[in-house]
Amino acid sequence: MNPKQIVPALGIALASLCAPPLAAAAEEPALQATTQPTPELAARQVYVPADFARFVPRTALDMARQIPGFPINEGGNDRGFGQADTNILVNGRRVSGKSNGPVAALARIPVGDVQRLEILDGASLDIGGLSGQVLNVVTATGGRISGRFFYSPQHRTDNLPFRWGNAELSLSGGSESTEWTLTLRNDQQQFGSKGPEFVTDGAGNALDTRDERNSTRFDVPGVAGSLTREFGGGSVLNVSGEINGFIRRDKEYSERNPVNGIANTRNLRESEDELNYEVGVDYEFPLGAGRLKLIGLHLFENSPTKSRVEFEFADGRPTAGSLFEREADEFESVLRAEYGFERLGGDWQVSLEGARNILDIEAELAVRDALGQLMAVDLPGASSRVEEDRAEFTVSYGRALSSQLQLQTSVGVEYSEISQAGEFGQTRDFVRPKGFASLNWRANDALNLALRLERSVGQLNFFDFISSVNIDQERENVTNSNLVPPQSWLAELQVQLSFGELGSMTLTGFYEELSDIVDLIPIAGGGQAPGNIDSARRYGGSANVTLQFDGLGWRGARLDVETNYTDSEVRDPLLGNRRRISDQDYLEYGVTLRQDFPGTDWAVGFEMFYDEESPLVRLDEVSQFKPSAAFTRVFIEKKDLYGVTVRAMVGNLNDRTNDFFRTSFVDRAAGQIDFREERFRGFGTLYELEIEGSF
Repeated sequence: MNPKQIVPALGIALASLCAPPLAAAAEEPALQATTQPTPELAARQVYVPADFARFVPRTALDMARQIPGFPINEGGNDRGFGQADTNILVNGRRVSGKSNGPVAALARIPVGDVQRLEILDGASLDIGGLSGQVLNVVTATGGRISGRFFYSPQHRTDNLPFRWGNAELSLSGGSESTEWTLTLRNDQQQFGSKGPEFVTDGAGNALDTRDERNSTRFDVPGVAGSLTREFGGGSVLNVSGEINGFIRRDKEYSERNPVNGIANTRNLRESEDELNYEVGVDYEFPLGAGRLKLIGLHLFENSPTKSRVEFEFADGRPTAGSLFEREADEFESVLRAEYGFERLGGDWQVSLEGARNILDIEAELAVRDALGQLMAVDLPGASSRVEEDRAEFTVSYGRALSSQLQLQTSVGVEYSEISQAGEFGQTRDFVRPKGFASLNWRANDALNLALRLERSVGQLNFFDFISSVNIDQERENVTNSNLVPPQSWLAELQVQLSFGELGSMTLTGFYEELSDIVDLIPIAGGGQAPGNIDSARRYGGSANVTLQFDGLGWRGARLDVETNYTDSEVRDPLLGNRRRISDQDYLEYGVTLRQDFPGTDWAVGFEMFYDEESPLVRLDEVSQFKPSAAFTRVFIEKKDLYGVTVRAMVGNLNDRTNDFFRTSFVDRAAGQIDFREERFRGFGTLYELEIEGSF
């Protein structure tokens, strides 16, 4: 976008929002928690809804995102349900969900139901797995029904249809002993880009020039809800669930002019019509000298997908191309029991978990023959069923070593049996140790350190077991039934610094040694597929910084910076050299500068985001998606337009492009290049409106 266009665009947005007169709002101080290191709360910091008034939050999630220097970790990546891997609690309890997890739960809690937000020392709680900073949201409905609505239309200059269907409606209510929430939503997104692609040989000579454009649209309609009921004697029942659709349509059109060939057009069409649901139930009650918590979780996903590519030639020869269809059913069922009690000066938790995971796939591949007719092609291992039965036993212990030092430890063992049906099928079982030890030191009100050492077992992607075809990139993975779950040793140090009214900072560094890491490997008998490599390592860090400039005389200004850097090293299974692990998050950063104007209900801001992944390394190619620059946007916000918050945004101010680079080899071991592709696609300017209110 030309910089000269920004001012008119914002002017139009400003004029549309200025219909009512500016409301005279009291000046809000910089956001700062009240320090309350009391035994009852075990909290370092406490926030109340009034502390966030300048941001006009509508949900508990809106407030959580404004806590200075606090990075939200949604978790949900553990095998089964496992110990806590998130840093969010609601009323001192974990949310018994995975895809319908703690972030979704916070988004359903209206601000009127929030009593306070507490930043806790995770190791001080009797919840296995927690360490470092933890957010606990304390709620009470007060016996009323309240709600929230959100609507976000969008216009893009790349000739995509106007986005009109991105909306959400939430309700909540309850009584003294019961709380419930209900959300109806449709997450609608659409993307499009266009630009040239250049194909050259190993010497840089032109082979093909292509003019391409693509579009993606998906709708995720869904219903989600939760119910909490407190009974006499301290028993608590929690029920949560959701059901969603996922409707995706991808299109790509490419006009191709090969140097030594026939001009042609390539049409790619991909679709998915998914249905999924999740139900989670937990019941906690006193038993003997402690409390017993029973948890049940079930997930299901049905995903029929179709990919079709067709080449139409200028000389009228028959159409070429292929069709790949696949229907996948995924199941996960988890039962878990946790018993917590106090002994030996600390909190104990004994847990037993059983889980069953299933992936059932039926797939077909057809390729057009010389006459243009689709003919079925045998694809061994593409239709198969993978199952895993798993049991886990853990014991956790945590105690205060001093008024400032907390210890939490856990030891456990996992047994799993993995089986795959079909001609490549086999059944194997594994026994793996797991556990962690963490120390949390609250040096003073301004400094907190958390050190964690963990032995973990990773989760396999069952799709990696099964043959698949990517007809867009002309790739094929053969079946590999020999995959085993990866394991790792992780050391992590987290440092939280408070600058008082000037803000705060959270720094995290980690080092991880992995065994049986999953990457692409050659398969005996030919082909390649995801498989295990003996060893690898990952290391890196993150920083979450919030600076509030009120104390320096710049009233209402706030800067948030979030960065994540992860490097890695693995030995390439083909060349034997050291390289990064394929297709992993490598570099991310985000910057938000917000200005709230004291005495008014107006705010403006600037946002910038960037993310990059390591190259995908296959036996015959190396490829990488890499944006040309960060994504930038500006916004203007009217906090009270007839009781509704309205935000107007203009995005992609610096005309970022989404680029793709691929080198395909005749023989990668010998360095013989077949061709190179360089793709540069722009996606225009985005104009978006967010309308949010409560009732």
